[in-house]
Amino acid sequence: MSKIKSTTVCAVVHKGQVAIGADGQATMGNTVAKSNVKKIRKLQDGKIVTGFAGSTADAFNLLEKFDEKLNAFGGNMKRAAIELAKEWRTDRYLRKLEAMMIVADKEEVLIISGTGDVLEPDNQIATIGSGSMYAQSAATALKKHAGENLSAEDIVRESLHIAADICIYTNHNLVVETIG
Repeated sequence: MSKIKSTTVCAVVHKGQVAIGADGQATMGNTVAKSNVKKIRKLQDGKIVTGFAGSTADAFNLLEKFDEKLNAFGGNMKRAAIELAKEWRTDRYLRKLEAMMIVADKEEVLIISGTGDVLEPDNQIATIGSGSMYAQSAATALKKHAGENLSAEDIVRESLHIAADICIYTNHNLVVETIG
């Protein structure tokens, strides 16, 4: 049986705002299983926003673990991310989970992977999932040439729409949240 997977997530820091968004498509093999999955969640009373890609059940498990780490470390996002990545890499059960997460607060964006990585993107653009390279390319170009014309939310929305036009595992049912 094929696993249910969900795809493209994009986060951008721009002009004092952080936006993170995702499409709503979940696929099972080469079939759309659901078109309106909510892959974005707010934590810590809206101070932290997360997005996930990969196996949906695995991602929800990781989201729960990340929330536990946030609570254990007083809402310190970077510390919680590092501790989650360490546990994810070393725990026999967690190590088998197939998902990635983007986490963001009002100042920064991090990518957390199951290989123990906590990545802080240089250009303040983070993407994960099957359409990630399309969204990354679009967000990079839009941010570079946006000036004062586009907000972080505008860049995320347009980047995800561009990814959805190209990637068959990404759709136009977007959820975007902002902080700042």
